[in-house]
Amino acid sequence: MDKPHIVTCTAPVNIAVIKYWGKRNEELILPINSSLSVTLHQDQLKTTTTVATSRTFEEDRIWLNGKEEDVSHPRIQSCLREIRRLARKRRNDGDPGLDSATLSHKVHICSVNNFPTAAGLASSAAGFACLVYTLARVFGVEGELSVIARQGSGSACRSMYGGFVQWIMGLQDDGKDSIAQQVEPETHWPELRILVLVASAARKSVGSTSGMQTSVHSSCLLKHRADSVVSGRMVEMTEAIRKKDFPAFAELTMKDSNQFHATCLDTYPPIFYLNSVSQQVINLVHRYNQHYGETRVAYSFDAGPNAVIFTLQKHVSEFVQVVQHFFPPETKKETFVKGLAFNGVSLSDELKQGIGLEPMPKGINYIISTKAGPGPCIIEDPTQHLLTSDGRPKKTV
Repeated sequence: MDKPHIVTCTAPVNIAVIKYWGKRNEELILPINSSLSVTLHQDQLKTTTTVATSRTFEEDRIWLNGKEEDVSHPRIQSCLREIRRLARKRRNDGDPGLDSATLSHKVHICSVNNFPTAAGLASSAAGFACLVYTLARVFGVEGELSVIARQGSGSACRSMYGGFVQWIMGLQDDGKDSIAQQVEPETHWPELRILVLVASAARKSVGSTSGMQTSVHSSCLLKHRADSVVSGRMVEMTEAIRKKDFPAFAELTMKDSNQFHATCLDTYPPIFYLNSVSQQVINLVHRYNQHYGETRVAYSFDAGPNAVIFTLQKHVSEFVQVVQHFFPPETKKETFVKGLAFNGVSLSDELKQGIGLEPMPKGINYIISTKAGPGPCIIEDPTQHLLTSDGRPKKTV
């Protein structure tokens, strides 16, 4: 009778190609502009979350990456409260499949990322998407979960779907129309590849939440971007994705990344998420494209120094070699690239000279090679639970 009810799920990271920066409502996390992202494959980047409920648990508890954290954090509480409210509503509406006793049970939550946390790799998006999806499974909640995930972390609403996803900013004060929608599934553009160039796994110096608040209050460029630029770019980006038009997709992605970081620079005092390695990657991409006279690769940077490179499968091998040449790794080449495999190629002297940058040793720690992937999913194998049968974490730090 006292055995906990345990559910484990995974959820993906997403990378915005039309960026979200700035809120019109801090509590409900309502954005000042819409955004659009690519969901990365969970084989390379994911959050895994286990939730256990039991009448023997005395309080709600949460462990992140092996360390117990404060479960009273307002955003965690917001997600828990909303899931429990919807579960009670469903019970009150007469759903016989819901056990009303479990609605009062406390929860133990254990969550781990297989990538660096708070380094600008959308860890909060994957984390809150996974939390909401798993809690919904535990409490029998169905329907539009992206609204709840958004209240944990804005970009988490986009991680509720696979493939290419838009977050519609919405106009209502209660935020019910601020939701995520899939634009195209992960199978839509099979040739598209993503390379995450990890320049730093360190925690960023200015968190996204405080950075956005400062930008909203002080950046004229941010207001211009939200009012006059983003809506047109959303239409253009959706069309580029639907047509699988890589040059259009790539140019929009780079321009939007640059404008986002320009708003950070226009913030007072300015915010610097890019470092010298990031700037060198930007130079490298433009010189590589100029050498071939066409747009073969694109970069995007979120609130951190790590570059996300978009390219097509046929260009991956060469561009990885280009990165290895201009950012000579400290590690062995075999461990420098993680994720999807590809064939090695040798670079021509003409290409190296055409790019013509000074190598920057140890600038890139490693590369994660991935592609578009699916949304959250449930793990049926009980051996994969992160909590023991008594609701304790299997691993702690």
